Amino acid sequence: MTGVAGRTAEDLFEGFPGGLAMCRAVEQAVSTIGDATVVVSKSQVTFRRRRGFAYVWRPGQYLDNEVPAVLSIALPHEVVSDRFKEVVHPSSHVWMHHLELDDAAQVDDQVRAWLREAYAEAG
Repeated sequence: MTGVAGRTAEDLFEGFPGGLAMCRAVEQAVSTIGDATVVVSKSQVTFRRRRGFAYVWRPGQYLDNEVPAVLSIALPHEVVSDRFKEVVHPSSHVWMHHLELDDAAQVDDQVRAWLREAYAEAG
């Protein structure tokens, strides 16, 4: 999983093995759905088709937060679930759902279903 100028998820999560483990769990889940391009920037790992549909980032980069990683899933509608830390509506066609991850087991069937829907919408 490499990105801009050879940047890897290991670079993004250097010193934060829990975050890297969450990123790998999401990567594995996405790989079971279909082909996706993975782009690693200074701030996040982006999974995309024609456009991004899932993003993994370390909240401690921006906030005083001990959560290893956040998975943000872009969907065309709002999903109401207590699992989401926050849901925002940044544009008319996108609802961004933020899920805090502190255990790889949280990337379960429900999360995979949301990822499948986001994947389909991004293609």
